[in-house]
Amino acid sequence: MKDGFLRTAAATPKIRVADPQYNAKQIIELMEQGESRGVKVMVFPELCLTGYTCSDLFLQASLLESVKRELKHIVEASKKLHMIAFVGLPWEHEGKLYNAAAAISGGRILGLVPKKNLPNYSEFYELRHFCPGQETVRWIKIDGERVPFGMNLLFSCEDIPGLVLAAEICEDVWVPCPPSISHAMAGATVIANCSASDETTGKDAYRRSLICGQSARLVCGYIYANAGEGESTQDLVFGGQNILAENGTCLMESRRFSNECICADMDLERITAERRRMTTFPAADPYQEKGGYVTVPFELERGAKEAEGSILRYVDAAPFVPADPVQRERRCEEILSIQAMGLKKRLEHTGCKNAVIGLSGGLDSTLALLVTVRAFDLLNLPREQIHCITMPCFGTTDRTYTNACVMAKKVGASLKEINIRKSVTSHFEDIGQDVNCHDVTYENGQARERTQILMDISNQVGGLVIGTGDMSELALGWATYNGDHMSMYGVNASVPKTLVRHLVRYYADTCGEKELSDVLLDVLDTPVSPELLPPEDGKISQKTENLVGPYELHDFYMYYVLRFGFRPGKIYRLALCAFEGQYDRETILKWLTTFYRRFFSQQFKRSCLPDGPKVGSVAVSPRGDLRMPSDAVSRLWLDELKELELSGTGNGKGARAK
Repeated sequence: MKDGFLRTAAATPKIRVADPQYNAKQIIELMEQGESRGVKVMVFPELCLTGYTCSDLFLQASLLESVKRELKHIVEASKKLHMIAFVGLPWEHEGKLYNAAAAISGGRILGLVPKKNLPNYSEFYELRHFCPGQETVRWIKIDGERVPFGMNLLFSCEDIPGLVLAAEICEDVWVPCPPSISHAMAGATVIANCSASDETTGKDAYRRSLICGQSARLVCGYIYANAGEGESTQDLVFGGQNILAENGTCLMESRRFSNECICADMDLERITAERRRMTTFPAADPYQEKGGYVTVPFELERGAKEAEGSILRYVDAAPFVPADPVQRERRCEEILSIQAMGLKKRLEHTGCKNAVIGLSGGLDSTLALLVTVRAFDLLNLPREQIHCITMPCFGTTDRTYTNACVMAKKVGASLKEINIRKSVTSHFEDIGQDVNCHDVTYENGQARERTQILMDISNQVGGLVIGTGDMSELALGWATYNGDHMSMYGVNASVPKTLVRHLVRYYADTCGEKELSDVLLDVLDTPVSPELLPPEDGKISQKTENLVGPYELHDFYMYYVLRFGFRPGKIYRLALCAFEGQYDRETILKWLTTFYRRFFSQQFKRSCLPDGPKVGSVAVSPRGDLRMPSDAVSRLWLDELKELELSGTGNGKGARAK
């Protein structure tokens, strides 16, 4: 599928116990429905061709012969489908019975994977009927065809890059060393699990965490299909909890006690990118286990209809900000603690008992002040030794000035006002700059004057200049070189702008002081601006997002560029899906082009950034996460965006799984 998206499904048919003929029809019907939805990989429950609860009927020859007949019908039906299906069934081989999963595609049985770990405790007694599977692959004859039989099987799709499947069965994933570990280390990117896990109180939460955790540990997609209604309820009830997980994230989960077929698009490119990034994830080695792995090639796309443009997964428009309010509050508290602890250590190490902050009344300097207050409280240092410097000039408005003053007073910090209009005007005279020419020199001259003052005051008081710039500004290069770009410790250096807002709001909601909360809320309501151009009618005239674009878009772009290294076309498609109804195609493409252009051209500013604490999985520190040459050429990326602009492709509209 396009851009590495693989449509997967976990399906629970309503079966009849010990009726393979009926069950095969249900399985085929679900496969055909999956085909109509563009499904490429479909997984069915454990022993679903007979039912898991057949008990001693598994030993009946009539049942086993029926399984073989009905398997032929499923295989025949697969000829006209463009998918691979994993179907659970009992399989007799050389006089022994195995609990197995048949991989079926294109009118062939690609392989049979037996279950290794057979539970024989509590309500389970599988050893009464089945033999444990072996890693070593043997070749058996089924209707005259040689079919591989064994656990160490990889199913590699030759026409979908990155799709390598392997299977394990139910209890296999519950043991200390699941077979899926070996499968992933051998190269599997997607694990199928045919399961029949009965319901007991609270088991669903553990099952969910187990599957999601395994997908995270193995950096893979995980398709878990569970038995449901239709199984015998003589002693057990099966809820049909199906789960589609990808690298720790639950993409889709079915309702329990309601047989469902759930679908979602797994991102093979994301899995591959994550494995490529993690040097501790080993290179694929199919020969690591005794007997090695057998790789079975197959094709899915030949003759298939063109994939739909929609992406069947939830694409978060704010990837840095948790959507759940409880998780968001927890994240905010955690980040504030990381920032404060980083600054605390730097103050301790340098012996500084004073801090200097340029307080503008804007979002970033507000957050820097709140973090500094936390650090000083941790060190039991008086808050008045936090020196807030407000430096009004040509573009300062009464609103931001007042907010800065009130804020400093309410947190107990010292406040000093230094109007820089005179010194900047004098400097402009020195260099021959017309004060009425509002160009980049006019703007940057003010920013550098402010930084010089902060540095000099820090010398006077023996303190550290606390940087206020955030990661979004650094990614875009929206900072004056050797101006607000410079500090002695940048507490916001890895906090994106969309998260800065939530951190300030969280502080406002939890500080317990109404007047401080009110001023913080007003800061949040103030347009983002460096205030370097004169106001219009007393209001901010220079709005950053009008110049460089909406920060919510840039943070979205930054996440996928830095975290996964996705191509521009894929990021564009994801953005169309995430911001559907909010931004049109032209706007998304315009600001994505701006992002790439600025991201490459402004690397020289990031190459000499001051120290600052990393708080999330994305950061731009030249000493850690982003070691990028300052002279890298952006042509490859901009050329792809130009092609998108000319072709008008990349429509990402459509249904999204939540």
